[in-house]
Amino acid sequence: MQTMIASLLLALALVGCLVAVYKLFRQAPEEDRSYKDKPPRLFRLTWPVINLLANSLNWAIGSKSKERYTTALQRAGQDYALNPQQFFAGKVVSAITGALLGLVFQAMLEMQGLGLMLTLAVMAFFYPDLWLAEVTKKRNLAILKALPFFIDLLTLSIEAGLNLAGAMQQAMAKSAEGPLTVEINRVLRDVRAGKARIDALRDFAQRLDFVPVTSFVSALIQGEKTGSSLGPILRAQAEQRRTERFLRAEKMAMEAPVKMLGPLILFIFPCTFIVLGFPIAMKFLASGL
Repeated sequence: MQTMIASLLLALALVGCLVAVYKLFRQAPEEDRSYKDKPPRLFRLTWPVINLLANSLNWAIGSKSKERYTTALQRAGQDYALNPQQFFAGKVVSAITGALLGLVFQAMLEMQGLGLMLTLAVMAFFYPDLWLAEVTKKRNLAILKALPFFIDLLTLSIEAGLNLAGAMQQAMAKSAEGPLTVEINRVLRDVRAGKARIDALRDFAQRLDFVPVTSFVSALIQGEKTGSSLGPILRAQAEQRRTERFLRAEKMAMEAPVKMLGPLILFIFPCTFIVLGFPIAMKFLASGL
């Protein structure tokens, strides 16, 4: 009888939890994503839960954290896919997933305590930050590679008689699709919406916070303010960007031997010593030494 009552109470508790979760999902406001990008793949897998937590945990994010997340999302080009609340909710979902994996591993390894679970939960909580930093790094590298060619096209268009907005439109149309064309298209949209061209360029540099882009935008703004010819300025910028790209490639080439030293010591040297030392050791053993 007691077992039946306990089972009934447990079933009622589960039903109550399911009803509460269902009501939370129904009460969560629907987000209009008509003009937004698709969420990243890691967030897309658990998007309903993330959207629910984003509305429920809004109180847990301070103003400084919102500003920091907004800046990081802009630099990574994810500000049209996620807002700060959704990014924080993704971190919470990641932490819960890490905690569950920790419990599973502890059960498999028959470990006592909650050390592994807490460690995986903390690591999983900060994983979205590492992912966002890696996306920003790859995006900046793609912009650095595409910037010299874009400036060359911009220079040719301006010297052909177009104004800066028309030259940017032509250069964007002739460039390969990538993060740079996305940002330039955003600048042109801001200008068409009524924002001053200098302000749109400043917002472009502030969004990326990338030194080559900041230098390029500063040169454009200075040329616009002084009314000087933009052709020589842009040619100098293109040459400087190529020099920076070459120096970066040279730096990576010089770092390659240092990066190869670790795998060389850990994997290649031991195998070589085993191959060379095994016959010598066998001869010593055969001779009774």
